[in-house]
Amino acid sequence: MSSLRLILTNSRYFGPAWVFASLNILFGTWAIYIPIIKESLGIDKSQLGIAIFFLSLGVFTVFPIASTLINRMGVGKATWLGLILCCLVAMLPFLAPNYYTLMGALYIFGAVMGFTDISMNTLVTELEKKDNTKFMSASHGFFSLGGVLAGLGSFMIGPLNNPLLHMGIAVALVFSVNLFFQGRYRQIIADPVEKEPFSIKLFKPLLLLGLISFVSMGSEGAIIDWSGLYLKEISLAPEALWGAGFLGFQAMMTLGRFLGDGISARVGSVKIVGIGSVLALMGYLLVLTTDIYWAIVGFALAGLGFSVMVPEIFRIGGNVKGIDSSQGVSFIAGTGYSGFLIAPPILGFIADSSSLKSCFIVLLCGTLLIMLASYGLYRKKANR
Repeated sequence: MSSLRLILTNSRYFGPAWVFASLNILFGTWAIYIPIIKESLGIDKSQLGIAIFFLSLGVFTVFPIASTLINRMGVGKATWLGLILCCLVAMLPFLAPNYYTLMGALYIFGAVMGFTDISMNTLVTELEKKDNTKFMSASHGFFSLGGVLAGLGSFMIGPLNNPLLHMGIAVALVFSVNLFFQGRYRQIIADPVEKEPFSIKLFKPLLLLGLISFVSMGSEGAIIDWSGLYLKEISLAPEALWGAGFLGFQAMMTLGRFLGDGISARVGSVKIVGIGSVLALMGYLLVLTTDIYWAIVGFALAGLGFSVMVPEIFRIGGNVKGIDSSQGVSFIAGTGYSGFLIAPPILGFIADSSSLKSCFIVLLCGTLLIMLASYGLYRKKANR
């Protein structure tokens, strides 16, 4: 918990960490109102799915240009600008009068979130380099914490009975805290990198990191979407326990991210990814027993394993020799979001054509790929 203590006692680190929490507070507040917005606009599930796709499309659109914009502005200013824009555009989906304007609003929201995501991860990477410290994993823990705060905000839905006011309160909270702390990070710029000519040798570590990002974030999305249904249909759990797998996964995900920096400092980023893959593999094996309680423990153990992967590969990607930190982070973010968005529908097709249990066998095989990729990174590091 040393990195968490560092964040809570030093405004230089709390400011960037709060940006992580802010992003998920805003996104989570939009997410809890999805059923209400769907009903108010009179759209069906397939139309809602297309609208949410536009949010994802916005995220992908910004990835190719984000690193150039961040380097021109400076990573600190880019993060602050991204946060301001997030606060402004977060209101748009609630103001959309019809289905088509909702699609446009979500596209803009996604693009701004994607830009802010890349800039804030690059900012933490640069601060770690400058200060010779580690707080990337704990910053991602704050992202998870932001989701928890947004979830707690769902208790305000009834009393407020006003989605736009609810988002306005979330925006006011996010903006006011960031306004107070932005001066501590706004002037941060990325250290210049001596770039090397493109080569497969230079790109190889990014490919391995991209594979890890794709599988790990894809697994996160799959567990979030399918754990409850698995406990219901495969483990035959009572209704009261359908959400227990998701809860265990999220709780251990948050805990693991707050502990991750200290462990990473001792064993190194590559080793901790390998250790995380072993824990996730053990979790899937417990899930595949189909026993209710072992499956719940398995989801929690998978959450602990995956918790350290994404923060560490962002850290590694931002330090690849010969590549700007923003470029490394952009590539990893792009592959990771691809996995997060693509994996659930692919697994849904597998579930329809085979069984839900087969989906988790596929996820287990994906975790084996992460183990192999982390071993490849370790060999590359050892041979330097």
